[in-house]
Amino acid sequence: MDESVLTRIQVFDPSQEYAVVERQLPHWTQAGTICFITFRAWDSMPAPVLRAWAAARDEWLLRHGISPRALNWRLQLAALEPQLVAEFHQIIADRWNDHLDECRGACILRRPELSKIVADSLLHFDGQRYDLTDFVVMPNHVHLLAAFPNESAMLAQCESWKHYTATKLNRALGSRGRFWQQDGFDHLVRSVEQFGYLRRYIADNPRRARLQPDDARHFSK
Repeated sequence: MDESVLTRIQVFDPSQEYAVVERQLPHWTQAGTICFITFRAWDSMPAPVLRAWAAARDEWLLRHGISPRALNWRLQLAALEPQLVAEFHQIIADRWNDHLDECRGACILRRPELSKIVADSLLHFDGQRYDLTDFVVMPNHVHLLAAFPNESAMLAQCESWKHYTATKLNRALGSRGRFWQQDGFDHLVRSVEQFGYLRRYIADNPRRARLQPDDARHFSK
């Protein structure tokens, strides 16, 4: 791993202030901490697949004494031993990403001229509004690693990326309406080892999904 990148990143520190922002999905944020973010095309995951994923998540929570219907289930999860919290995020994220890698939906980001719109948007304010280390633009979703100054900056930037790229993509396609699913899936990186794992995951994502060389766009500092 590039030592210059390691000197810049900050991983999650539970002893420091952090926030859990409630939307359709929870967003864990901590100022300056590197975050793994996924956003996906609106047609990338059919309702039955989403229901199966949610059922697997709920089953894990119940096995560990947490009711998924409890209003504070995320806080209860955070209070578990660190290895269990890491296990939860690993299992649930892996299932989520496996579903995305099935490349359901129109997958218009296979087209290099369209994936470039997304890549250019991600890079545009790098070093100003956020510190971006890695991303991959897949046919129907995007993974990225970035750090933000605070929780509002992260959510605002994700909304900005999605609004701008949806407008540009719809214009290029001659279409209208939403392109991205409203909420993204994100979690704070909890160790240098996890950061390395996620960088490799992003780099290997096209190969694991059995894509052709031009079907995805990868960036890494």
